[in-house]
Amino acid sequence: MTIAFLFWISVGLIVYSYFVYPILLGLVAAWHRVFPRFQVEDGAALAWPKVSLIIAAYKEQDVILQRVHNALMADYPVDRMEVIIGVDGDLDGTGELVASVQDDRIRLQQFPVRRGKASVLNDCVATASGEILLFSDANTFWEADAVKKLVRHFVDDNVGGVCGRLILVDAAGGENCDGLYWRYENQLKEWEGEMGALLGANGAIYALRRPCYRSIPANTIVDDFVIGMRVHEQKLEFRYEPTAIAREETAPTIGHEFQRRSRIGAGAFQSLVWLWKLLLPTYGRISWAFWSHKVLRWICPFLMLTALVTNCFLLSSPLYQWLLAGQCLIYLAAILGAMSWLPGRAGKLAQVVWMFVNMNLALANGFRKWLFQTQTGTWKRTERAESEKTTERELVAR
Repeated sequence: MTIAFLFWISVGLIVYSYFVYPILLGLVAAWHRVFPRFQVEDGAALAWPKVSLIIAAYKEQDVILQRVHNALMADYPVDRMEVIIGVDGDLDGTGELVASVQDDRIRLQQFPVRRGKASVLNDCVATASGEILLFSDANTFWEADAVKKLVRHFVDDNVGGVCGRLILVDAAGGENCDGLYWRYENQLKEWEGEMGALLGANGAIYALRRPCYRSIPANTIVDDFVIGMRVHEQKLEFRYEPTAIAREETAPTIGHEFQRRSRIGAGAFQSLVWLWKLLLPTYGRISWAFWSHKVLRWICPFLMLTALVTNCFLLSSPLYQWLLAGQCLIYLAAILGAMSWLPGRAGKLAQVVWMFVNMNLALANGFRKWLFQTQTGTWKRTERAESEKTTERELVAR
């Protein structure tokens, strides 16, 4: 195996995952729009099943009442819905605030010892009475019609789960601040959903048919991804519903985002131990999407490093001299993007490059955490904006 081969295979896999695969996926999705795989009921004539909305919370006293209020405002039959709040560890007033809500739909599961989100979800599901399980986070807020938009898919017995769309909002102004990469990822989700190959769930908003939930290991890091992918293991569909919308505040700093992505990266490598069968060709389109959209992305930091190192050994050719210059220019742009030194469109482009490089640094850090077992299944809460805390105090006062 020559150095040149290593260089081109590394570059080729990066280009394929980020550019070629989306083009091929878009073409397949376009075909399915002409010849759709399924039709979704409008919901008007449905006999709505009993649902259980499960929210795992850890030290969320500043936001939990607002989240409970949002859940109770759902446009869904009152007698067909319950909301289970699982509080992981009695470390603040989260459980007391939930218990103070006077509504029969609210059920508090207070766990005195902090064990991690996976254990909370397992225990909450065990007590849920709904035919359909809904999952969300304490800092996520659903639109009123989101529950019905998700649940209407389950009229089809082939559907095991449905994932909604998460919109990121600015912490200060509450405005939509979905970046280029987030919109790109949401588009891939929509296309994968159209061809029946949605890869896991978004923990902020998804639904599952009750029998499809399988208890996850207590040390699971990316619970939503593992839970969603296990639907495919059962040969059932996991769909994407872009009109079922949830909103969530963005991470307050680049540092917080790096930590979040590192944790996801550690969980991604961990999940391969449990989900490797889905990479086999027997799973068809699931396997194709899993390799192309996930596995190649997860190993992208190592592909980038291989491309840079091997390029340095090929400088006898002018072609490779130009290619190395191009790589150096990319990393220089990332540095300038991190420093926000460039104005206008050049600055925006540099920030996109920085986001890409920073994301891969976080994945590499996540791999290190997984390899040395330094990432646990417990999670750290994200700091909220002061405006959110003010709203919470107003709700308590009422």
